[in-house]
Amino acid sequence: MDDVKKLEAFQAKIDAEIKIEPKDWMPDGYRKTLIRQISQHAHSEIVGMLPEGNWITRAPSLKRKMGLLAKVQDEAGHGLYLYSAAETLGTSRDEMFDQLHTGKAKYSSIFNYPTVSWADIGAIGWLVDGAAIMNQVMLTRASYGPYARAMVRICKEESFHQRQGYEIMMVLAKGTPEQKQMAQDSLNRFWWPSLMMFGPSDAESKHSAQSMAWKIKRKSNDELRQAFVDASIAQIEYLGLELPDPELKWNEERGHYDFGAIDWNEFWKVVKGGGVCNKSRIKARKKAWAEGEWVREAAMAHAEKRAERAAKN
Repeated sequence: MDDVKKLEAFQAKIDAEIKIEPKDWMPDGYRKTLIRQISQHAHSEIVGMLPEGNWITRAPSLKRKMGLLAKVQDEAGHGLYLYSAAETLGTSRDEMFDQLHTGKAKYSSIFNYPTVSWADIGAIGWLVDGAAIMNQVMLTRASYGPYARAMVRICKEESFHQRQGYEIMMVLAKGTPEQKQMAQDSLNRFWWPSLMMFGPSDAESKHSAQSMAWKIKRKSNDELRQAFVDASIAQIEYLGLELPDPELKWNEERGHYDFGAIDWNEFWKVVKGGGVCNKSRIKARKKAWAEGEWVREAAMAHAEKRAERAAKN
């Protein structure tokens, strides 16, 4: 088959909702798009451990400490699932980490904001994981099999994280005036970065249209962002908190909430390394990579010994 026929057969398979598997033929653009998206997703899970890990030793109770430890552990597992999925496309884990450490690969910009209070742990679980779920549920139907299957378990665990975060915010919002103000302040700071998590507007997105044609994505950035806003307003009102955007109002004609303009200059500044925590996040990841070298070497040596014994038997 020539390239045109291969592409036609490939697209026909996708249109028929048949999963693409690692050994199947795929165009280079599809492979590169998946490697970029899955590796960035994996990096986001790993880097996302850092702002929450900052509060493990300062959690207000043993119960909260145990819950946060479990959540951070889950995020590490999500990263491993996703790195494994990306490896099926022919890239190595070492290469992906090198791209992260050198700044060639990106991760979700929201993890470059600091967690300055315990309420931020609640806001991350509720808003950040909530925004992630809005996008990731669609990814359980992604056209690439290993990615879609990894997302099934990830979404189940992220749903628990969202409920955990909302419960933290509920306790604070129903607590003392100082606790309620802490929750309000966290909502105000994390609202706009959460909306930015869905990526640039559809008019500016370089990859969204092609990813949707390949059914890597199922909905556009703006569609997902609108769905998140619509789902969040009732939750904010139930908490008894003030809406973080004065322009939030129901539009009867559209059947959706209108909201204010997103500061895309802020978004691109953080993406390009100008956020409060960009440098410290990468410094922490590079330190962990260097200090874990002996563990990787020991694991590889053990695997080689097992392979040698298996070959002799």
